[in-house]
Amino acid sequence: MRFHEQVCNDFASKVIREKKKSYLSGNMKHEKGKRKAVLDLLLELYSENGELSEEDIREDVKVFIFAGHDTASIAMTWALFLIGLYPDIQAKIHEELDRIFGDDVDRYVTENDLNELEYLDCVIKESNRLYSPAPMFGRQIYEDTNICGHTIPKGASCIVLAHFLHRDEDVFPDPEKFDPDRFLPENSINIPEFAFVPFAAGPRNCIGQRYATMEMKTMLSTVLRSFTVESLDGRDKVLPLMLITLHPSIPIRLKMRLRKTQKITVNN
Repeated sequence: MRFHEQVCNDFASKVIREKKKSYLSGNMKHEKGKRKAVLDLLLELYSENGELSEEDIREDVKVFIFAGHDTASIAMTWALFLIGLYPDIQAKIHEELDRIFGDDVDRYVTENDLNELEYLDCVIKESNRLYSPAPMFGRQIYEDTNICGHTIPKGASCIVLAHFLHRDEDVFPDPEKFDPDRFLPENSINIPEFAFVPFAAGPRNCIGQRYATMEMKTMLSTVLRSFTVESLDGRDKVLPLMLITLHPSIPIRLKMRLRKTQKITVNN
């Protein structure tokens, strides 16, 4: 574990050093009206008034690089796995994609497209319910709290097991069933606010959850416009492993087939 932490620290420090060198040499140029990258803003705070130390910046960079990348890729892997197991659900996704994009498999996904992908959004939420990429997260208790007759003392640390929270039968009947309809607007109003927390909850929830959802919808809609997906192993064989992120017990194997006979171009 210490070795992996050192690798992460070294990589993040390298990114910061290279960016800092450009910043201090005056080689960093920003187009007028264009937003600055987060690392640029952090370096400004470091150099102008010392609000942040290099260690502070390094910790933030580690969050951006590793927390966002691994969880997003794992979430999309689980989503494709489930979609490949349920042809009826995949057919509904294809129907929605065809309605929005038609036969155009090369068009970039726009923000308006993302807003219209309502059923795909339900599929992603249901996938995140069954296989939350971050299956647990920690919190510290700031005041004595009574839960079911038991007192959790102030200062105690607790672990929220989202993987099991999302299987509460009172909130999600038949909890092991993959049912995206749970998250249709007329059904999701019955889900309590803190019963579904794939991105944690409260003031320290995932700041990138909106971006992660947009990323997943963009990637999945792009892949599924052109392909049908078939999972070669069932849920009885591919088991979830609760590590830092929720990994499959064996490699997930997918068979991809072109939906239509067409030429797919790659945009450079």
